[in-house]
Amino acid sequence: MATELLTRPAPGLQTFIPELVYFEPDALNYPKGQKIMEWAEQNGLPIRMTSSHNRITNLPGESELEKYRIAKRTLVVGIRKTLKFDQSMPSAEYAIPIATGCMAHCHYCYLQTTLGAKPYIRVYVNMDDILNAAQGYLDERAPEITRFEAACTSDPVGLEHITGSLQEAIAFMAKQPLGRLRFVTKFHHVEPLLNVEHNGNTRIRFSVNADYVIKNFEPATSSFLDRIEAAGKIARAGYPLGFIIAPIIWFEGWEEGYAELLNKLKATVPPEAEKTMTFELIQHRFTKTSKRVILERYPKTKLEMDEAKRKYKWGRWGQGKYVYPDEQATALREFITEQIFEKFPQSSIDYFT
Repeated sequence: MATELLTRPAPGLQTFIPELVYFEPDALNYPKGQKIMEWAEQNGLPIRMTSSHNRITNLPGESELEKYRIAKRTLVVGIRKTLKFDQSMPSAEYAIPIATGCMAHCHYCYLQTTLGAKPYIRVYVNMDDILNAAQGYLDERAPEITRFEAACTSDPVGLEHITGSLQEAIAFMAKQPLGRLRFVTKFHHVEPLLNVEHNGNTRIRFSVNADYVIKNFEPATSSFLDRIEAAGKIARAGYPLGFIIAPIIWFEGWEEGYAELLNKLKATVPPEAEKTMTFELIQHRFTKTSKRVILERYPKTKLEMDEAKRKYKWGRWGQGKYVYPDEQATALREFITEQIFEKFPQSSIDYFT
Protein backbone atom coordinates (compact mmCIF):
# COMPACT_ATOMS: atom_id res chain seq x y z
CA MET A 1 0.00 0.00 0.00
CA ALA A 2 1.33 3.45 -0.87
CA THR A 3 2.09 5.73 2.04
CA GLU A 4 -0.71 8.26 2.54
CA LEU A 5 0.88 11.65 3.19
CA LEU A 6 -0.78 15.04 3.55
CA THR A 7 -4.12 13.72 4.81
CA ARG A 8 -6.83 16.21 5.70
CA PRO A 9 -7.44 17.14 9.32
CA ALA A 10 -10.10 15.12 11.13
CA PRO A 11 -12.87 16.79 13.18
CA GLY A 12 -12.09 17.92 16.71
CA LEU A 13 -8.50 18.75 17.58
CA GLN A 14 -6.80 19.69 14.33
CA THR A 15 -3.77 17.83 13.06
CA PHE A 16 -0.43 19.28 14.01
CA ILE A 17 0.95 22.07 11.84
CA PRO A 18 4.40 23.28 12.97
CA GLU A 19 5.29 26.95 13.14
CA LEU A 20 8.83 26.32 11.92
CA VAL A 21 10.48 23.45 10.01
CA TYR A 22 14.17 22.58 9.92
CA PHE A 23 15.70 20.16 7.41
CA GLU A 24 19.01 18.42 7.74
CA PRO A 25 20.53 18.44 4.21
CA ASP A 26 20.76 14.64 3.90
CA ALA A 27 17.02 14.36 4.59
CA LEU A 28 16.33 15.72 1.11
CA ASN A 29 18.11 12.73 -0.42
CA TYR A 30 15.15 10.57 0.61
CA PRO A 31 11.68 10.55 -1.01
CA LYS A 32 10.04 11.07 2.40
CA GLY A 33 12.20 14.13 3.04
CA GLN A 34 11.29 15.58 -0.35
CA LYS A 35 7.56 14.97 0.27
CA ILE A 36 7.71 16.67 3.67
CA MET A 37 9.51 19.62 2.08
CA GLU A 38 6.71 19.88 -0.51
CA TRP A 39 4.12 19.69 2.26
CA ALA A 40 5.84 22.45 4.25
CA GLU A 41 6.04 24.66 1.17
CA GLN A 42 2.39 24.05 0.31
CA ASN A 43 1.42 25.10 3.82
CA GLY A 44 3.56 28.23 3.63
CA LEU A 45 5.66 27.24 6.63
CA PRO A 46 8.98 28.95 7.46
CA ILE A 47 11.76 26.56 6.38
CA ARG A 48 15.36 26.57 7.57
CA MET A 49 18.32 24.30 6.94
CA THR A 50 20.58 22.97 9.67
CA SER A 51 23.64 20.75 9.47
CA SER A 52 22.41 18.87 12.56
CA HIS A 53 19.55 19.14 15.02
CA ASN A 54 22.19 19.57 17.73
CA ARG A 55 23.10 22.92 16.19
CA ILE A 56 19.64 24.41 16.57
CA THR A 57 20.21 27.05 19.21
CA ASN A 58 18.45 30.12 17.90
CA LEU A 59 14.77 29.27 18.31
CA PRO A 60 12.63 32.41 18.68
CA GLY A 61 11.20 33.54 22.00
CA GLU A 62 12.03 36.19 24.56
CA SER A 63 11.76 33.98 27.66
CA GLU A 64 12.70 30.37 28.35
CA LEU A 65 9.02 29.50 28.69
CA GLU A 66 8.19 31.10 25.34
CA LYS A 67 11.12 29.32 23.68
CA TYR A 68 9.87 26.03 25.10
CA ARG A 69 6.38 26.54 23.69
CA ILE A 70 7.76 27.45 20.26
CA ALA A 71 10.11 24.46 20.34
CA LYS A 72 7.09 22.20 20.89
CA ARG A 73 5.76 23.50 17.56
CA THR A 74 9.06 23.16 15.70
CA LEU A 75 9.63 20.20 13.37
CA VAL A 76 13.08 18.88 12.51
CA VAL A 77 13.31 16.53 9.54
CA GLY A 78 16.43 14.39 9.53
CA ILE A 79 18.17 11.04 9.49
CA ARG A 80 18.13 8.49 12.29
CA LYS A 81 21.82 7.69 12.58
CA THR A 82 21.75 5.54 15.73
CA LEU A 83 20.16 2.25 14.75
CA LYS A 84 20.76 0.47 18.03
CA PHE A 85 17.32 0.17 19.61
CA ASP A 86 16.75 0.88 23.30
CA GLN A 87 14.96 -1.63 25.51
CA SER A 88 11.31 -0.83 26.23
CA MET A 89 10.15 -3.08 29.06
CA PRO A 90 7.52 -3.85 30.21
CA SER A 91 5.73 -2.70 27.06
CA ALA A 92 7.99 -4.41 24.52
CA GLU A 93 11.45 -5.81 23.95
CA TYR A 94 12.64 -2.81 21.94
CA ALA A 95 11.72 0.77 21.10
CA ILE A 96 11.60 1.35 17.34
CA PRO A 97 12.65 4.98 16.73
CA ILE A 98 10.47 6.69 14.13
CA ALA A 99 10.12 10.09 15.84
CA THR A 100 11.27 12.01 18.91
CA GLY A 101 9.33 14.69 20.73
CA CYS A 102 5.63 15.50 21.04
CA MET A 103 3.37 18.46 20.33
CA ALA A 104 1.14 17.79 23.34
CA HIS A 105 1.61 19.58 26.68
CA CYS A 106 0.99 16.83 29.21
CA HIS A 107 2.33 18.22 32.47
CA TYR A 108 3.49 14.87 33.85
CA CYS A 109 5.24 13.54 30.73
CA TYR A 110 8.66 11.93 31.22
CA LEU A 111 9.80 13.53 27.95
CA GLN A 112 10.05 16.77 29.94
CA THR A 113 13.44 15.57 31.17
CA THR A 114 14.56 12.97 28.63
CA LEU A 115 14.46 15.57 25.85
CA GLY A 116 16.20 18.12 28.05
CA ALA A 117 16.69 21.53 26.50
CA LYS A 118 15.69 20.33 23.01
CA PRO A 119 11.95 19.62 23.14
CA TYR A 120 11.40 20.14 19.43
CA ILE A 121 9.92 17.34 17.34
CA ARG A 122 12.16 15.23 15.14
CA VAL A 123 11.00 12.86 12.40
CA TYR A 124 13.24 10.46 10.52
CA VAL A 125 13.09 9.92 6.79
CA ASN A 126 15.33 6.83 6.51
CA MET A 127 12.62 4.33 7.42
CA ASP A 128 14.22 1.60 5.31
CA ASP A 129 17.30 1.72 7.54
CA ILE A 130 15.16 1.64 10.67
CA LEU A 131 13.09 -1.30 9.47
CA ASN A 132 16.21 -3.17 8.33
CA ALA A 133 17.55 -2.74 11.87
CA ALA A 134 14.28 -4.13 13.22
CA GLN A 135 14.71 -7.13 10.93
CA GLY A 136 18.11 -7.72 12.50
CA TYR A 137 16.59 -7.86 15.97
CA LEU A 138 13.88 -10.22 14.73
CA ASP A 139 16.47 -12.56 13.24
CA GLU A 140 18.60 -12.42 16.37
CA ARG A 141 15.74 -13.39 18.70
CA ALA A 142 14.09 -16.02 16.49
CA PRO A 143 12.17 -18.21 17.21
CA GLU A 144 10.96 -15.91 20.00
CA ILE A 145 8.36 -13.24 19.21
CA THR A 146 9.82 -9.73 19.38
CA ARG A 147 7.68 -6.72 20.22
CA PHE A 148 8.57 -3.18 19.12
CA GLU A 149 7.15 -0.08 20.82
CA ALA A 150 6.86 2.90 18.45
CA ALA A 151 5.72 5.50 21.00
CA CYS A 152 8.53 5.56 23.55
CA THR A 153 9.82 8.99 22.58
CA SER A 154 6.87 10.49 20.74
CA ASP A 155 3.19 10.20 19.87
CA PRO A 156 3.59 9.11 16.23
CA VAL A 157 -0.15 9.20 15.47
CA GLY A 158 0.00 12.96 15.86
CA LEU A 159 2.66 13.09 13.13
CA GLU A 160 1.32 10.46 10.74
CA HIS A 161 -0.30 12.97 8.38
CA ILE A 162 3.19 14.40 7.82
CA THR A 163 5.38 11.28 7.75
CA GLY A 164 3.37 8.15 6.92
CA SER A 165 5.95 6.25 8.98
CA LEU A 166 3.47 4.24 11.03
CA GLN A 167 1.90 2.93 7.85
CA GLU A 168 5.29 1.71 6.69
CA ALA A 169 6.05 0.07 10.04
CA ILE A 170 2.62 -1.60 10.21
CA ALA A 171 2.93 -2.95 6.65
CA PHE A 172 6.45 -4.23 7.41
CA MET A 173 5.37 -5.97 10.62
CA ALA A 174 2.35 -7.55 8.91
CA LYS A 175 4.79 -9.75 7.00
CA GLN A 176 6.72 -10.82 10.10
CA PRO A 177 5.51 -14.06 11.72
CA LEU A 178 7.66 -13.31 14.78
CA GLY A 179 7.28 -9.51 14.86
CA ARG A 180 4.75 -7.36 16.66
CA LEU A 181 4.34 -3.58 16.63
CA ARG A 182 2.76 -1.56 19.43
CA PHE A 183 2.14 2.13 19.97
CA VAL A 184 -0.03 4.31 22.15
CA THR A 185 -1.62 7.67 21.41
CA LYS A 186 -3.63 10.54 22.86
CA PHE A 187 -4.70 11.64 19.37
CA HIS A 188 -7.65 10.55 17.26
CA HIS A 189 -6.18 11.08 13.78
CA VAL A 190 -6.17 7.39 12.84
CA GLU A 191 -7.73 7.55 9.36
CA PRO A 192 -4.43 6.91 7.49
CA LEU A 193 -4.06 3.61 9.40
CA LEU A 194 -7.48 2.09 8.81
CA ASN A 195 -6.82 0.48 5.43
CA VAL A 196 -3.26 -0.69 6.03
CA GLU A 197 -2.71 -4.46 5.85
CA HIS A 198 -1.68 -5.33 9.42
CA ASN A 199 -2.36 -9.07 9.73
CA GLY A 200 -3.19 -8.57 13.42
CA ASN A 201 0.48 -7.94 14.19
CA THR A 202 0.05 -4.33 15.38
CA ARG A 203 -1.68 -3.44 18.62
CA ILE A 204 -2.88 0.16 18.85
CA ARG A 205 -3.50 1.46 22.35
CA PHE A 206 -5.14 4.65 23.50
CA SER A 207 -4.07 6.55 26.58
CA VAL A 208 -7.18 7.30 28.66
CA ASN A 209 -7.79 8.74 32.08
CA ALA A 210 -10.32 10.23 34.46
CA ASP A 211 -11.86 13.52 33.34
CA TYR A 212 -9.99 15.33 36.13
CA VAL A 213 -6.62 14.24 34.73
CA ILE A 214 -7.40 14.97 31.08
CA LYS A 215 -8.88 18.38 31.92
CA ASN A 216 -6.04 19.55 34.17
CA PHE A 217 -2.92 17.87 32.83
CA GLU A 218 -3.30 17.02 29.12
CA PRO A 219 -3.50 20.25 27.06
CA ALA A 220 -3.25 20.01 23.26
CA THR A 221 -4.48 16.40 23.09
CA SER A 222 -7.65 14.94 21.62
CA SER A 223 -10.71 14.82 23.85
CA PHE A 224 -11.63 11.59 25.60
CA LEU A 225 -14.65 11.11 23.34
CA ASP A 226 -12.57 11.64 20.20
CA ARG A 227 -10.03 9.10 21.43
CA ILE A 228 -12.75 6.53 22.12
CA GLU A 229 -14.37 7.13 18.74
CA ALA A 230 -10.96 6.54 17.15
CA ALA A 231 -10.55 3.37 19.23
CA GLY A 232 -13.80 2.07 17.75
CA LYS A 233 -12.50 2.73 14.25
CA ILE A 234 -9.29 0.86 15.05
CA ALA A 235 -11.21 -2.11 16.46
CA ARG A 236 -13.48 -2.28 13.44
CA ALA A 237 -10.41 -2.21 11.20
CA GLY A 238 -9.34 -5.46 12.86
CA TYR A 239 -6.43 -4.18 14.90
CA PRO A 240 -5.89 -5.61 18.38
CA LEU A 241 -6.94 -2.80 20.74
CA GLY A 242 -5.55 -1.71 24.07
CA PHE A 243 -5.85 1.02 26.66
CA ILE A 244 -3.22 2.53 28.89
CA ILE A 245 -4.55 4.21 32.01
CA ALA A 246 -1.68 6.51 32.84
CA PRO A 247 -0.74 8.21 34.91
CA ILE A 248 -3.13 6.95 37.55
CA ILE A 249 -3.45 9.88 39.94
CA TRP A 250 -4.74 9.99 43.50
CA PHE A 251 -7.08 12.97 43.67
CA GLU A 252 -10.21 13.83 45.62
CA GLY A 253 -12.94 11.67 44.12
CA TRP A 254 -10.54 9.36 42.28
CA GLU A 255 -12.73 6.29 42.77
CA GLU A 256 -15.71 7.96 41.12
CA GLY A 257 -13.46 9.36 38.41
CA TYR A 258 -11.93 6.03 37.40
CA ALA A 259 -15.24 4.17 37.73
CA GLU A 260 -16.78 6.71 35.36
CA LEU A 261 -13.87 6.26 32.95
CA LEU A 262 -14.43 2.50 32.76
CA ASN A 263 -18.18 2.96 32.45
CA LYS A 264 -17.62 5.21 29.44
CA LEU A 265 -15.30 2.65 27.89
CA LYS A 266 -17.84 -0.11 28.42
CA ALA A 267 -20.53 1.97 26.75
CA THR A 268 -18.46 2.85 23.69
CA VAL A 269 -15.95 0.09 22.92
CA PRO A 270 -17.20 -2.38 20.28
CA PRO A 271 -18.01 -5.70 22.01
CA GLU A 272 -16.03 -7.66 19.40
CA ALA A 273 -12.85 -5.90 20.54
CA GLU A 274 -13.09 -7.12 24.13
CA LYS A 275 -11.77 -10.65 23.58
CA THR A 276 -8.27 -9.49 22.71
CA MET A 277 -8.27 -6.15 24.54
CA THR A 278 -5.46 -5.30 26.94
CA PHE A 279 -4.96 -2.77 29.72
CA GLU A 280 -1.74 -1.30 31.07
CA LEU A 281 -1.85 0.55 34.39
CA ILE A 282 0.84 3.07 35.38
CA GLN A 283 0.70 5.11 38.58
CA HIS A 284 1.97 8.69 38.60
CA ARG A 285 5.65 9.07 39.37
CA PHE A 286 8.18 11.87 39.21
CA THR A 287 11.84 12.58 39.90
CA LYS A 288 13.43 15.63 41.51
CA THR A 289 14.62 16.71 38.06
CA SER A 290 11.25 16.27 36.38
CA LYS A 291 9.53 18.17 39.21
CA ARG A 292 11.88 21.11 38.71
CA VAL A 293 11.40 21.13 34.93
CA ILE A 294 7.61 20.73 35.14
CA LEU A 295 7.26 23.64 37.56
CA GLU A 296 9.42 25.80 35.29
CA ARG A 297 7.37 24.98 32.20
CA TYR A 298 3.91 24.77 33.78
CA PRO A 299 4.18 27.05 36.83
CA LYS A 300 0.41 26.97 37.48
CA THR A 301 0.07 23.19 37.33
CA LYS A 302 -2.16 21.43 39.84
CA LEU A 303 -0.02 18.30 39.63
CA GLU A 304 0.75 17.05 43.14
CA MET A 305 4.49 16.41 43.55
CA ASP A 306 5.08 16.48 47.30
CA GLU A 307 8.00 14.17 48.12
CA ALA A 308 6.77 13.89 51.72
CA LYS A 309 3.60 12.17 50.49
CA ARG A 310 5.43 9.69 48.28
CA LYS A 311 7.58 6.57 48.43
CA TYR A 312 11.05 6.66 46.89
CA LYS A 313 11.57 3.77 44.49
CA TRP A 314 14.86 2.84 42.88
CA GLY A 315 14.75 2.14 39.15
CA ARG A 316 16.52 -0.52 37.11
CA TRP A 317 19.21 1.91 35.99
CA GLY A 318 20.10 3.21 39.44
CA GLN A 319 17.82 6.23 39.21
CA GLY A 320 15.07 6.75 41.73
CA LYS A 321 11.57 8.15 41.42
CA TYR A 322 8.72 9.09 43.71
CA VAL A 323 5.64 6.86 43.53
CA TYR A 324 2.62 6.48 45.77
CA PRO A 325 3.09 4.75 49.14
CA ASP A 326 2.22 1.05 49.13
CA GLU A 327 -1.19 1.56 50.75
CA GLN A 328 -2.31 4.08 48.14
CA ALA A 329 -0.76 2.17 45.24
CA THR A 330 -2.52 -1.01 46.35
CA ALA A 331 -5.85 0.79 46.66
CA LEU A 332 -5.50 2.24 43.16
CA ARG A 333 -4.48 -1.09 41.64
CA GLU A 334 -7.18 -3.15 43.33
CA PHE A 335 -10.01 -0.73 42.62
CA ILE A 336 -9.19 -0.19 38.94
CA THR A 337 -8.41 -3.88 38.39
CA GLU A 338 -11.77 -4.87 39.83
CA GLN A 339 -13.54 -2.32 37.66
CA ILE A 340 -11.80 -3.62 34.53
CA PHE A 341 -12.60 -7.27 35.13
CA GLU A 342 -16.19 -6.47 36.10
CA LYS A 343 -16.79 -4.58 32.88
CA PHE A 344 -14.39 -6.39 30.53
CA PRO A 345 -14.09 -9.97 31.83
CA GLN A 346 -12.50 -11.20 28.60
CA SER A 347 -9.75 -8.59 28.57
CA SER A 348 -6.34 -8.86 30.22
CA ILE A 349 -4.18 -6.53 32.31
CA ASP A 350 -0.58 -6.60 31.13
CA TYR A 351 0.91 -4.92 34.16
CA PHE A 352 0.55 -2.36 36.96
CA THR A 353 3.60 -0.32 37.73
